[in-house]
Amino acid sequence: MDCLARMEKMMQDVFIIGSRGLPARYGGFETFVSELINHQKSSDIKYHVACLSDKEHHTHFNFADADCFTINPPQLGPARVIAYDIMAINYALDLVKTHDLKEPIFYILGNTIGAFIWHFANKIHKVGGLLYVNPDGLEWKRSKWSRPIQRYLKYAEKCMTKNADLIISDNIGIENYIQTTYSNVKTRFIAYGTEINSRKLSSDDPRVKQLFKKWNIKSKGYYLIVGRFVPENNYETAIREFMASDTKRDLVIICNHQNNPYFEKLSLKTNLQQDKRVKFVGTLYEKDLLDYVRQKAFAYIHGHEVGGTNPGLLEALANTDLNLVLDVDFNKSVAGLSSFYWTKKEGNLAKLINDSDQQQDLSTYGDRAKAIIQENYTWKKIVEEYEDLFLNES
Repeated sequence: MDCLARMEKMMQDVFIIGSRGLPARYGGFETFVSELINHQKSSDIKYHVACLSDKEHHTHFNFADADCFTINPPQLGPARVIAYDIMAINYALDLVKTHDLKEPIFYILGNTIGAFIWHFANKIHKVGGLLYVNPDGLEWKRSKWSRPIQRYLKYAEKCMTKNADLIISDNIGIENYIQTTYSNVKTRFIAYGTEINSRKLSSDDPRVKQLFKKWNIKSKGYYLIVGRFVPENNYETAIREFMASDTKRDLVIICNHQNNPYFEKLSLKTNLQQDKRVKFVGTLYEKDLLDYVRQKAFAYIHGHEVGGTNPGLLEALANTDLNLVLDVDFNKSVAGLSSFYWTKKEGNLAKLINDSDQQQDLSTYGDRAKAIIQENYTWKKIVEEYEDLFLNES
């Protein structure tokens, strides 16, 4: 197997399991893996990445010098992701034994297989390996899960922290939660990343003209929300408060609302159809165009309260001058003094929107936000920290 050919000197093999794989087409973990590999500097690390597939199984392909292997788990509904992680770890262990890989690191993204992890932790340790886990956010708090699944995820989190050699958190708030909730846990904080976009579209770009005409919006004439369309991102509070405000600007909401039962519930609760300022515009996957929409927003409203460092917040700080952010520890540890904060108390966000509308010069806030990104959250910095961890603390 050419992709597993060993060099004469000691190579650090890192198996990454828990993302959907490469190339990245989905969310935060997939983007993280892609950036980790694309920004790789050290030639002493060999990445092996599990990739979810509906067709292929145990096939290998190369992605930016990473060894990617496919796993095709059975169609088990929500349990398929558990089977995926289990099958990926077992196959990775086979690769370790077949190719006599020394002291491999298994980096598991998410807590999905937590209830079974003790078994695999033992296997990993028997081959001289280490188990690192990134628990993501507080997945068990997400309202999309039924109570039994929430209880399982909470138990899985507990099992992961008990059996891992190291817990890696991408948010200080998550690291603090792990340390205070569980005893004798070794943790490390390494943030998620983003980039400040130096290549910017112009208002004359045909795609920009078409999009702004389609949405009937103007530069600095709208507030913006971008994110997964789920209740814990506080869409209801944001929309209610916006509708209660006096702003003449629009509220542009970019999300996967089409054919989503939550949209019907939200519409009934808020009567959002009665307010022409509220515009659900669907999804937008062209990154340069989405960056432009962020840059031309008057302000960004961030309502996420479950999770670690949210990629959407980082993108907002990198592109939007004024950010109105839900006041929770996870968000404040990232945005710091660059943003204004709101609570879910009735009238709080509406007043903040009214006050924000009076702001004339927002560049000071934008400069603060970009400085935070440049100092703490560039992919170059994040990858350097991971490479230092993999090479020097294993």
